[in-house]
Amino acid sequence: MQFFQSLGEIPAGFGPSAVAIGKFDGVHAGHRRVIAELRDVAARDALQATIVTFDRHPVALLRPESCPPPLVSNAQKVELLAEAGVDATVMLAFDRAFSEQSPLEFVERILVDALRAKVVMVGADFRFGNRGSGTVDTLREFGQRFGFAVQVIDDVVEPESDSRVSRRASSTWIRELLAAGRVAEAAVVLGHEPTVRGEVVMGAQRGRALGFPTANLSPRSEGFIPGDGVYAAWFTADGVRYGAAVSIGNNPTFDGVPEKQVEAHVLDETIDLYGKVVEVAFVKYIRGQVKYSTIEALIEQIADDELKVRVILGYPEKGAGQSATA
Repeated sequence: MQFFQSLGEIPAGFGPSAVAIGKFDGVHAGHRRVIAELRDVAARDALQATIVTFDRHPVALLRPESCPPPLVSNAQKVELLAEAGVDATVMLAFDRAFSEQSPLEFVERILVDALRAKVVMVGADFRFGNRGSGTVDTLREFGQRFGFAVQVIDDVVEPESDSRVSRRASSTWIRELLAAGRVAEAAVVLGHEPTVRGEVVMGAQRGRALGFPTANLSPRSEGFIPGDGVYAAWFTADGVRYGAAVSIGNNPTFDGVPEKQVEAHVLDETIDLYGKVVEVAFVKYIRGQVKYSTIEALIEQIADDELKVRVILGYPEKGAGQSATA
C-alpha cells in the first residue's frame, strides 16, 4: 500500500482513483464493508482503491472538550488499512487551515488535482469544507462538474449480543463495549481483536514476587484500553504470539498503583521484554478487579485466572518451565 501524509507527497499522475473518505477509526466491520465495495469498484473500472482519512478526529480541533478517545493510533490505522487491501491511503492533517477551506477547495485540491477521482464514496451524513458547509448534494454537484460519480454508503448493522436489536456498526458502539470490558463483542463489531500497543516499562515487580511476573505497558500506549478487569489475551513481542493473562486497573490489593495500568502475565515463557514495543490483543473478559485481604488469596485467584486463560485460548497446561516475562 502507498501511504501519503500530505497532498505534496502524492506523485503527479496518481490515479485515476476510486476514493472513500472518512475517519476510519478502528477500521471496524462497517469500514471493512466499505473497503470491500471500494476495491470492487476500483477493480471493475481499473482505478486505484484509495482511502482519504485524517490525522485526528475533526472534533479534536473544533471542540476538543467533546472529542472521544481514538480506538487506534494513526500507525495502527494505517496498518489495518493496508491489511484490508487498499492501494493507497492519504492521511491529511486536520488543522485550522484545512478546516477553513471551502467545499470547492476541498474537492479541487484533493479529489480532482491530487487523486484524479472517478468515484467518491461517502456516508449519508458526510460533511466537508468550512463549518461543514458541503453536503452529499454539494459533492454530487461537484461530481457532475468535475467528472466523478458519488456513491453513498449504506450503514452496516450488527446484532447486539444481548437483544434482538441490530445497531449501526460504529466507533461509538465499540468504545462503549470496550469500556464495559465486553472485548469479545467489540471484536465482532471491529472485525478484529481490540489491540493495545506499547513499550514495556519497569513496574513494581510485585508479580515476580508472587510467582506470576508481568510485563507492564507504558501509560502512553496506543489503542483504546478496555475497562478494568482481568482478560484472556494474545501477547505479541518480536513477531511471536504468546498466550497471556492481562490485568487492567490499579490493583486494589496494593496501595499506590496508578490507575489504568496494563499488566500482562505471559504463559510459560521467560523472555526479556524491557524496552520492547509489544501488542496485547484482548480475547475475553474473565472477572473484575477485587481487593484481597491476604496475599495467599490473591495468589490463589491469579492461578485460577491462568487456568481460565488456558481454556479460553486453547493453550496447553502449564509444563515444568517457570512462567516469566520481563
